[in-house]
Amino acid sequence: MTTTTEAPASPRTAEAPRAGAGRAAGRKRSSTILVTAILVVVALYFLVPVYWVLVASTKTTQDLFSTNGFLFSGHFALWDNLARVLSYDDGVFLRWFLNSVLYAGVGALLATYLAAAGGYALAKYEFRGRNAVFGTILGGVLVPGTATALPMFLLFSQLGLANTYWSVLIPSLVSPFGLFLCRIYAQATVDTALIEAARIDGAGELKIFHTIGLRVLTPALVTVFLFQLVGIWNNYFLPLVMLSDSKLYPITLGLNNWLSQVDRLPEFYELTTGGVLLSIIPLAIAMIVLQRFWRGGLTEGAVK
Repeated sequence: MTTTTEAPASPRTAEAPRAGAGRAAGRKRSSTILVTAILVVVALYFLVPVYWVLVASTKTTQDLFSTNGFLFSGHFALWDNLARVLSYDDGVFLRWFLNSVLYAGVGALLATYLAAAGGYALAKYEFRGRNAVFGTILGGVLVPGTATALPMFLLFSQLGLANTYWSVLIPSLVSPFGLFLCRIYAQATVDTALIEAARIDGAGELKIFHTIGLRVLTPALVTVFLFQLVGIWNNYFLPLVMLSDSKLYPITLGLNNWLSQVDRLPEFYELTTGGVLLSIIPLAIAMIVLQRFWRGGLTEGAVK
């Protein structure tokens, strides 16, 4: 008579079905459908206006009002409209575009660097009044930009900087939210022991910040940069208050100038819709190119 002995199941094998059952129980079909439906609605909320702009930019003024706003017309006039946008008034749209690149690109880059430096210093250095300084800067998040536009205009007028590039560029260098985000991220990710090791190796504080701090803060810096880029690119009120010379206008102010003339010149509808389409392309490119830094930051510390 032979007896067979069964090997005892390993704890990992025995617990696997139980763990899988727990995960399956945590996902109800109704909750999955609800979350998916909410995400679809949110996606449509953001994508439908972009789709409308794309459709409207392919139409003539007559087709824009005589056809369905969400359907393409029989006459595809996209390239004609874009050519008119780029050539109207000796290419003034290109100048507005370059002005926006200057305001948003340089402003966002410098604002991100200053926010990183300030956030890093508030997170990693101990000094008297640190929390008071941080609280004062954080209070700037609660102040809307429209509330400070008029005082800044009076200040820049006294300094002789009104109606210049500096009147829009200098206010764009300040990002209280960016500094707040960089401080929180630096506290969580920048290891103090790593900083001390660099100091022992003879590295100065600026070198430590540029070689260690900025690299670790990359996901936060990308977030701050994109927030500033979009905010400055879409800013309308500050340039409206500061600028009177149309050659200094950003895209937002220039397109509004065209839109104000559609009542007497209906062909400006074509210029406006075509200009809006061109104005959103840089933001879409920036989002697509920089999103990989977000994914990289979210997976830092993950088990591989």
